[in-house]
Amino acid sequence: MDSRSTWLKSCQRLLLLGTLSSLLFSAVGCQILLRGSGESRESKYSLKKRKSYISCMAEGRGSAEICRLPLKVPERSIDRLFSSLDDAMGTAYRSGGSTPDGFDCSGLVSYLYKQNFRMLLPRTAGEQALLGPLVEKKELRPGDLLFFSIGGGRIDHVGISIGKNSFAHAARRGVMISSLTESYYLRHYVCAARIIMPD
Repeated sequence: MDSRSTWLKSCQRLLLLGTLSSLLFSAVGCQILLRGSGESRESKYSLKKRKSYISCMAEGRGSAEICRLPLKVPERSIDRLFSSLDDAMGTAYRSGGSTPDGFDCSGLVSYLYKQNFRMLLPRTAGEQALLGPLVEKKELRPGDLLFFSIGGGRIDHVGISIGKNSFAHAARRGVMISSLTESYYLRHYVCAARIIMPD
């Protein structure tokens, strides 16, 4: 059994706790974006506004380079992402946090994608939602980003697809696993985007 399968199996054990937590604590983090950092659902995700390139740290150097999205990455890098998520489970929520001392939703995503793929993602969920091609829910792959509008009118929450309709995210209860089949997340789901793909 590969590391991803092992990790996904352990996630299923956490899913029940995540479901219960989301019912008891429906308030999700990352609703702290500055006014103007989000746009309406109608206009924000048009194809002409989407970004097909991003800055990445050049391997072995301190400088940045331009990378095309979705970034092609080795399978082992995706496996490392799951291992990193496993390590992050239970980390406390911290508004504006982007380190293992505490994460908010977009801080968790930007930290993990920099550590595992050298990608320099923008800092807010609204900005991250403009990266890469949009993906239909039925076509989701592990590593795709899921976006939600919790407060209404703009993207203010992001999670990482881990397969089987589950996703990892930093909520008010900390880093946890939730399911897209939960009514709360179905109600607030907006879109998904692909910024990495296996090489």
